Amino acid sequence: MKLLLGMCAGYALLAAWIYFSQRGMVYCPRRELVATPGEIGLEYEDVRLRNRLGTDIHGWWLPCGRARLTLLFCHGNGGNISHRLESLRIFHDLGLSVLLFDYSGYGQSGGEPSEAGTYADARACWDRLMDRGTDPGSVVLFGRSLGGGVAARLARELADEGIAPAGIILESTFTSVPDMGAYMYPWLPVRRLSRFRYDSAAALAGLDLPGLFLHSPDDDVVPYALGKRLYEGYAGQKTFFELTGDHNKGFLDTGEPYANALARFLSGLGGQCR
Repeated sequence: MKLLLGMCAGYALLAAWIYFSQRGMVYCPRRELVATPGEIGLEYEDVRLRNRLGTDIHGWWLPCGRARLTLLFCHGNGGNISHRLESLRIFHDLGLSVLLFDYSGYGQSGGEPSEAGTYADARACWDRLMDRGTDPGSVVLFGRSLGGGVAARLARELADEGIAPAGIILESTFTSVPDMGAYMYPWLPVRRLSRFRYDSAAALAGLDLPGLFLHSPDDDVVPYALGKRLYEGYAGQKTFFELTGDHNKGFLDTGEPYANALARFLSGLGGQCR
């Protein structure tokens, strides 16, 4: 009986730890910007805006003179925009203009990270593009890892308003945070404990945007099975591309085939590619 009680107490303590430590698992921000696009020869502008929650957000606008498409880049849960220069080089070489932003609590953006905050941050960036006179049908939503949940939610919000971006690219992302938790801790009631949703599968339901899904079987953070499930559950026009390598470097390890997959997808949208 003592052993059983001890096991129950340990289980309860572990469940409590999972519940209260979720924020640190979901968000891993860094404040210091370690580099700028200018250091790799890319023209850029600082962007300052305020989201609907009243938080000041910082980002970079990287124009490309020959661009027919603009990429709204929702990055992953770690670091900040200064850790995405390799992606910015790839996107620039593809002939894309890019708006990359930091979530609340990341980099030079104010506030603290939250699910509502990330959604508001992305919408504020979309609204800034519209204020600049950008055609909604020329904007591609791009979400990597946690950013996939942010991009999917923005796509849902826009669809509910009758607005259709050019397409959506979801890289190394998941169906939902509870699904991630259940995969990682199958012996805990994670779905009841989860304080975060980022339910991309639900957000994408009923959408018909052209979609490109990319994931690596060797992803060591987001299970490949969840990436494939997200793709398979999407009812719209879709393409799947298999990356190689781990979660953080898969797009780099894949190399030229990665850029070619993006180029093919964008060409199908009428975008300028190379």
